[in-house]
Amino acid sequence: MALKVLATKNAPAAVGPYSQGMQSGGFVYVSGQLPIDPSTSLMVKDTIENATRMSLENCKAIIESAGLTLNDVVKAEIFIKDMNEFGAMNSVYGEYFTDHKPARACVEVARLPLDAKIEIQMIAYK
Repeated sequence: MALKVLATKNAPAAVGPYSQGMQSGGFVYVSGQLPIDPSTSLMVKDTIENATRMSLENCKAIIESAGLTLNDVVKAEIFIKDMNEFGAMNSVYGEYFTDHKPARACVEVARLPLDAKIEIQMIAYK
C-alpha cells in the first residue's frame, strides 16, 4: 500500500518534522491542527469558538486535499486547554458534524504547542 503525503496551502504548513496529513489506501490521517490562520500564519487566540472553527477548517482543508469530505471522518480527537470551555467548543463542533457524527475523544491538556487553546486531529476513510 503506497503512502501519499498530503499538503495544501489552505491549511498551515507543518511547523516541525511532520506532514499536514498522510493518505494510505482509503484512510486519511490528519495531523493535529492548531488554530493557525493559513492566510496570515497567525494563531487565533481570541475565543475558543473562533479557535475551534479555525482548527476544524484546517482539518477540513487537508481532508478535502485528498478528495474526501467531513462526512468521511471516522474519528476526531480534540485536545483542549481548558475543559471549562468544552460547551462552547462542542457547539462549534456541532456546526460541522450535524447528521454525520464520527467517533470522538476530547481531553484537557496542560499545554499545547504555541500555547494554543485547542488542537484537533482526524482520521477519515473513503
